[in-house]
Amino acid sequence: VALLLYTALVVLLLNGFDITLTLPGIAGIILSIGMAVDANVIIFARIREELATGKTVKSAVKIGFDKALSAIIDGNVTTLIAAAVLWILGSGTIKGFAYTLTLGIVLSMFTALFVTRWLIRALYTLGFSHEKWYGVTKERKVFDIIGKRVIFFGISLVMIIGGFVMMGVNKVSTGKELNYSMEFEGGTSISITFNEEMSLADIEADVIPKLEDIIGSAVQPQPVKGTNEVMFKSNALTLDQRTEIENTLLSGFGVQKDQIVTETISSTFSSEMRRDTILALFISLICMLIYIRIRFKDIRFGISGVTALIHDVLVVLAFYAVARISVGSTFIACILTIVGYSINATIVIFDRVRENEQLLEGKADMKEILNRSIIQTLSRSVFTSLTTFIMVAALYVLGVTAIREFALPLMVGIACGTYSSVFVAGSLYYVLYKKSPQKKIKK
Repeated sequence: VALLLYTALVVLLLNGFDITLTLPGIAGIILSIGMAVDANVIIFARIREELATGKTVKSAVKIGFDKALSAIIDGNVTTLIAAAVLWILGSGTIKGFAYTLTLGIVLSMFTALFVTRWLIRALYTLGFSHEKWYGVTKERKVFDIIGKRVIFFGISLVMIIGGFVMMGVNKVSTGKELNYSMEFEGGTSISITFNEEMSLADIEADVIPKLEDIIGSAVQPQPVKGTNEVMFKSNALTLDQRTEIENTLLSGFGVQKDQIVTETISSTFSSEMRRDTILALFISLICMLIYIRIRFKDIRFGISGVTALIHDVLVVLAFYAVARISVGSTFIACILTIVGYSINATIVIFDRVRENEQLLEGKADMKEILNRSIIQTLSRSVFTSLTTFIMVAALYVLGVTAIREFALPLMVGIACGTYSSVFVAGSLYYVLYKKSPQKKIKK
């Protein structure tokens, strides 16, 4: 119910502020929905943990919300900092990402911390007062994840190095490390007037596959409303490819030759925009590092979290190189989403590490504390990632080509972000901790 209210508020405010919804803007909404789900999962997990200690439902709900507060605030504020930097320094569609993400984060915190709390209290008052309605967390076996850090570091290195190797192979075979779209390099626009108006579904099913077989890369369709004309945008075409496309349209769809207009289009994603985006991302990472240092009183948490972010970006970059997915504005949107998603997941684990370090001071070493914290937050990591993954998978199945080019690497990024938060970030912190074990985490 809280998520339904959240979605309704987002739609109303997008309309109220007259925000143009670009693909990066949709990415910002997806990320904020994931964080809204995450906030609720953290709260519910905390309530279940308190019930496991023997507390009453009423007491468990109150303490659960109180204990979840710091993780929710730290995770959301860290991502909000990145959104603010992108808002100030970004350009073009990147600002659309920052607008929707900022709006979504504020609303998600409101619905999680106030609406969900009110709804649970209302249900409790209506008679849902037995713990069977809420569930009780079962004690989980603590696995030595930190002890196997060399294996996880090795897996990460293989994926990252494999990506760079594949880029080298692509450079030799095609002259380009990645499959840059027309937004980066320019391309070709083909205007086709069919004999009858075609729906987008028919275009996707009948026309696009034939054009992509000839071109060897993705084609973006854009029907002209109220006419039989459709614009197709693709990477730059050779004379042979243009001739083959023309022959295919003449023989397969009965299009008249004079109804096919082909023209070259220039790059819209300029070097200046790329530079601004990279600069904004770099400053965002620095700001995240500073915030984590202030909140956790330990720079090693910040270094570990940012390094895990860089890990995720490099793995997704490797996937782009291997899968040869078109790199355009969807690439920027995907990377921005993964950065926000991954740091939030890592912050939740680090928040539990800080709490357990204070509770178990003198009773457990840092290796045990890290393992315990990762296992305690594992259900949150799995549930949140799975929920967001399913939502993005639906976009991939139901979306058009441009959406699929965004959704597929984003699914990889979600899986990678979960992997790095659980298996990499904590291990990185432990390596740094071993170099200065005398430093304590301050309250």
